[in-house]
Amino acid sequence: MTIEAARSPHPIYFAGAFATGGLLTFMVHLNGELARYGNPLFSSWSAHGTGIIAAVILLLLVHRRRRPKTEKGLHAPLWAYFGGISGAATVMLTSTAVNSPLGLSGTLALGLAGQVVFSVAADSWGLFGLPMRRPDRRDIAALGLVVAGAALIILFGRGAA
Repeated sequence: MTIEAARSPHPIYFAGAFATGGLLTFMVHLNGELARYGNPLFSSWSAHGTGIIAAVILLLLVHRRRRPKTEKGLHAPLWAYFGGISGAATVMLTSTAVNSPLGLSGTLALGLAGQVVFSVAADSWGLFGLPMRRPDRRDIAALGLVVAGAALIILFGRGAA
């Protein structure tokens, strides 16, 4: 990707990211309901079991249409396969937090703040093969605003005690 393309992304990327946020909210709510009637482990197993079934169906549909071109020597790094562990932990932790006094909005606000903090750290340290990128003033300002917004939602939102 060129620098110009990164500075002016297509509007479809913004729409996709916004839609993903809505789907994430829906997913956390549904996982929380499963945890409330069962437990966080049941919620995680249900979510990932459903995801496996959906992925297999999608792969079967795509596989029939076209054959993927495989190139020898292209292998994902070993750490990339541990995404499922973090996904399972995320489902269990959010399923527990959403059923706490934090509620759905507090859980998602803190989750977003954690994502931004970790992504700025990953950029600055060059984790996971990312190019090292020092955070600038805009990154720090955005980070502060996200954390402040999460604090406002939790401390002064409708669910505040």
